[in-house]
Amino acid sequence: MENLNAALHALLDDDPTAYVLGEDILDPYGGAFKVTRGLSTRFPGRVIGTPISEGALTGVAAGLALTGNTAVAEIMFGDFVTLAFDQICNFASKSVSMYGRRLPLRMVVRCPTGGGRGYGPTHSQSLQKHFVGMPGLSLYEMSPFHDNRAVFAAMLERGEPCVFFEDKILYTRRMGRTDPLFRVRRDGELAVADLDGHPDCVVIAPGGMVHRALGAMRSLLVEQEISVRLLVPSRLYPLDVEALLPYLADTVLVAEESTAGGTWGSEVAHQLHARVWDRLRGPVRLVHSRAAVIPTAAHLEREVLVGESTIHHAVREALRG
Repeated sequence: MENLNAALHALLDDDPTAYVLGEDILDPYGGAFKVTRGLSTRFPGRVIGTPISEGALTGVAAGLALTGNTAVAEIMFGDFVTLAFDQICNFASKSVSMYGRRLPLRMVVRCPTGGGRGYGPTHSQSLQKHFVGMPGLSLYEMSPFHDNRAVFAAMLERGEPCVFFEDKILYTRRMGRTDPLFRVRRDGELAVADLDGHPDCVVIAPGGMVHRALGAMRSLLVEQEISVRLLVPSRLYPLDVEALLPYLADTVLVAEESTAGGTWGSEVAHQLHARVWDRLRGPVRLVHSRAAVIPTAAHLEREVLVGESTIHHAVREALRG
């Protein structure tokens, strides 16, 4: 959370046209997850508390971006981004190109995402799949391997609306603090975590899955002597599939917290099958949460969501063929 908060402070400090909008984001509250803490005190005219209307606040953000400003809109819980679907997909994403010439829109919609915090069915979902494939709209996800200041710079440089998914579990973890057993390196927007040498399996996952994937990688190595490489792209869509190709093994999984059906993982698998089918032992395996609402009770929530054991089991099954 501190890294993300620092990135927002830096954005407002560096860009006098930048605005941050959202519900309950003003000090002293500083947002539901305290990500905007201190912003309204330092930049009182450019941090705007809004009524409880996701459609309205994203519409205002799109209007600010359309007139040449930079706008960051916070959705308090990512589940509520469905209430802004019209503004994001029918206005903001189309405004980049529907006026006869490309018109840059510097707009980011922040979405605290995912379960693991006991918030229940309507405050715990991962809705990335509903935005995949929308022309003029880019999707990013926060990760412990990617500095958020650089991620914001990349999103705004694209000149089109971006949705930034922030797994809420990462708010409780320090940036860059991961399993020391694995070496982490960056290749552009792609982060790679592995041991030296060629892996038995490659897991591709968005940033919110990193700690669960690393936990599975450790147990697979210690208990089964199975070496796994983890690939974590900062930009989910449009996917830079070419960046993944040099790091693949002949067994590949995509792990994500969403439920199955028309997912980001499906898009990754499709792109890989079109390029490296002849190099794979079998189809890219997809790992999802169960097709169920997300319970509030911790023990029931764990039964629904993808966890370390889910990934561990999926890797072993894939390697067994």
